[in-house]
Amino acid sequence: MILLRDFYRQPVQTVARALLGKRLVRRFDDGKAVGIILEAEAYDGEQDLACHARNGKTKRNAVMYGEAGHAYVYFTYGMHWMLNCVSGQDGYPAAVLIRAIYPLEGLEIIRRNRKGIQKLHWCDGPAKLTKALSIDGTFNGIDLCASNSLLFIEEGIRIPDEHILETTRIGIHYAPEPWRSKPWRYLVDDVELLVEAI
Repeated sequence: MILLRDFYRQPVQTVARALLGKRLVRRFDDGKAVGIILEAEAYDGEQDLACHARNGKTKRNAVMYGEAGHAYVYFTYGMHWMLNCVSGQDGYPAAVLIRAIYPLEGLEIIRRNRKGIQKLHWCDGPAKLTKALSIDGTFNGIDLCASNSLLFIEEGIRIPDEHILETTRIGIHYAPEPWRSKPWRYLVDDVELLVEAI
């Protein structure tokens, strides 16, 4: 079952944590690729000085100010695409960065897109998973709640609270305190347990 709009309209930290164990689905002409979400980070509005909205609305971050449940895909370091889910109340610029997934279905598609890379490292980073699933700027603004979407998130497996870690976010050295130390990165600490549960 595809996650509905109300799921994304929750506070962004709630959404980030709740996305662990959900299935990220990318449709292709020749099938689909699916991965279980293992890691996610929350970015919470203009006051969050690690967030893209810290300087207000721009052409780049405009999707963050729109309706929850849409993809915010941006280009970084001149080479990488990053996938985010717009979250919180509509019009409030918050989003969850999907940082890692466990490949589950469509392994031949993912292998094709990650040629020469060991399976262990196909999707263990935010830029790696977008390469694996062929997600680029054309997906910016796509509706994750639409049944005919090429990209959506659906129900998956429940991750027990004791297997969810909360840490500081990665790669935000530019952000001052207290934002640099906010524990808004959520990840599954036991992938083997997850695999057994699938």
